[in-house]
Amino acid sequence: MENRENWGSKIGFIMAAAGSAVGLGNIWKFPYTAGSNGGGAFVIIYLVFVALIGFSVMLTEFAVGRRNNLAAVGAFKSVDKRWTFAGVLGVLSGFLIMGFYPVVGGWALAYVFKVFGGLLTAKEAIGDVFGGFITNPIQPLMWMLAYLLLNVIIVSKGISSGIEKAGKVLMPVLFAILILISVKGLTLPNAMEGVKFLFKPDFSKVTGATVLAALGQAFFSLSLGMGCMITYGSYLNKEENLAQNAAIVTAMDTGVALLAGLAMFPAMFSFGMEPAAGPGLVFVVVPSLFAEMGGAGMFFAALFFVALTVAALTSSVSLLEVVVAYLIDEKKFDRVKAVLVSASVMALMSILASLSLGGLGPTIFGKGAFDVFDLLTDKIFLAIGGMLLCIFAGWRLDKEELRAEITNEGKLQFGLFEFWYALVKYIIPVTVFLVAFSGIKSGFDSGVGGIMVLGVVIIGVFAAISKKL
Repeated sequence: MENRENWGSKIGFIMAAAGSAVGLGNIWKFPYTAGSNGGGAFVIIYLVFVALIGFSVMLTEFAVGRRNNLAAVGAFKSVDKRWTFAGVLGVLSGFLIMGFYPVVGGWALAYVFKVFGGLLTAKEAIGDVFGGFITNPIQPLMWMLAYLLLNVIIVSKGISSGIEKAGKVLMPVLFAILILISVKGLTLPNAMEGVKFLFKPDFSKVTGATVLAALGQAFFSLSLGMGCMITYGSYLNKEENLAQNAAIVTAMDTGVALLAGLAMFPAMFSFGMEPAAGPGLVFVVVPSLFAEMGGAGMFFAALFFVALTVAALTSSVSLLEVVVAYLIDEKKFDRVKAVLVSASVMALMSILASLSLGGLGPTIFGKGAFDVFDLLTDKIFLAIGGMLLCIFAGWRLDKEELRAEITNEGKLQFGLFEFWYALVKYIIPVTVFLVAFSGIKSGFDSGVGGIMVLGVVIIGVFAAISKKL
């Protein structure tokens, strides 16, 4: 493709791709999932899955994207129009995630300022403050729009001037803050009990559910199955070492997850607190932890919410870019127009999502927009998207073409190619199918079976019409 943008440097790409992989899931999902699945034993299983499956799928996405320098839809369509729907599913996933992600990003941004506004002074009211804030019909919308505006500014500046420059600044900031908070946590009384819990395995607590949870966390925490890494890979030049880059990005994402655990568990054990799930962990439990630290607590709380905002921003920028790249590649929009059109639709979806938390707006099967968007992507779309990617790479693309792409036409050595190819072709589609099946089953078990059926129907409809998109 003529005049296609490229990354300006290797480090810029790595920081941007790592930023895409690092998101809210690393900070609010990993610690809770580890805590509720046996601690150290879960962490070891998770690391094995990251090394085998996470790295393999990320390398596949990079290779598929760079192969023809086309983003999510074009990468599939250029090979076989019957596979267009696999790319369309990635774009649709990006849209749906950005229908609620800016809402949470806005919460994180707001809490940076709430900390300085006296949030920690009334420890017993922290939970009530969060509940009152997210159900307010106006305040969260203002913060959501401010957060979305940051995304628009970064993505509208392009790949090297916008996303790459932002990644070079934001990722080092994120690592520095998490390290600083972790060091502080380790100085607290009884903190080493939290470290032991996180890293000392007790395999007697491992069940089939533990293994599935580790597999799901390894897959979802790397931003796989939603077209982000295909899109970022499409901007890579042909000299880059894809396997090396995939390994570095995977390691950085895993490092953030482990640092998030170190930032929370030592303090939780020190103050005798239990980890909560999702938003409750980072907006209620964590502020309560910092409130226990006294005067220094406000400083570390502010740093934590800056880190949370940064983690959210680096991921949402990549999600917005997935949709923008589709409009540029397939619909021939210029970048600014593509950004404004995409962000406008996402803003409307996010307004519905935010209002739904206060009981306002339409519902589907008894669930508001926030829950619907979250459930469709988390339980169905991402896992199916990742499964289709591996089937496409393993069964539709030519094996030697893939070898040539990953080895840069034989200029690089990748001794694990045969092992990687066998994983992608035979093993990973089955394991990711288990994640998808588990997600759909858990949806039915928790009373949202109607939304699970809706998700499958949506995939079927888009598969039927995708050739025209």
